[in-house]
Amino acid sequence: YNGHGLNEFVPQRTAAYISQHDVHIGEMTVRETLAFSARCQGVGSRYDMLSELSRREKAANIKPDPDVDVYMKAISTEGQEYSISTDYVLKILGLDICADTMVGDEMLRGISGGQRKRVTTGEMLVGPANALFMDEISTGLDSSTTFQIVSSLRQYVHIMNGTAVISLLQPAPETYDLFDDIILISDGQVVYHGPREYVLDFFESMGFKCPERKGVADFLQEV
Repeated sequence: YNGHGLNEFVPQRTAAYISQHDVHIGEMTVRETLAFSARCQGVGSRYDMLSELSRREKAANIKPDPDVDVYMKAISTEGQEYSISTDYVLKILGLDICADTMVGDEMLRGISGGQRKRVTTGEMLVGPANALFMDEISTGLDSSTTFQIVSSLRQYVHIMNGTAVISLLQPAPETYDLFDDIILISDGQVVYHGPREYVLDFFESMGFKCPERKGVADFLQEV
């Protein structure tokens, strides 16, 4: 796995599963929800780690790098309701405009369905996971909202050098074009796994040509 053995890291801490169902506490704001999720995933323990690191540096008479020291303290401050990392996820998912709005539920008016789906994704992004496995996140959303969410995820994984595996049913052409690689599965078997740009050439070499004026995603599902 990127040159590392499975015994060199903890897979459960490296990967996260994001369900198609949005389960939240309606009375909490978006910011509180992400901060709570971060602490539940162990991110809050950074303060204790930083304290121990500072103690050892003083004992060994080591002077820390000033830039790194400022960043570590910024993301690890004890008692804060939010941190730089939480604010960063809010910004990149477009949730900063509703950060202090209650999530809401059937009885309490809150954020929109698209924003709620982004909160579900954000709950995992604030954790330590670098690999995200997302199950039909477009359920109940229109194509425009799905495009915005996938676009936000694309931006995030490119900036953070992460990985997102997203299963979608009948994605719109503009959403399909956001992906770097395509995995096509039929009856539990992988039919194609590779760059999006080469998928049509692959199937054409197998005798399947995409008709004109037909979306590539629709063609692949029909194949």
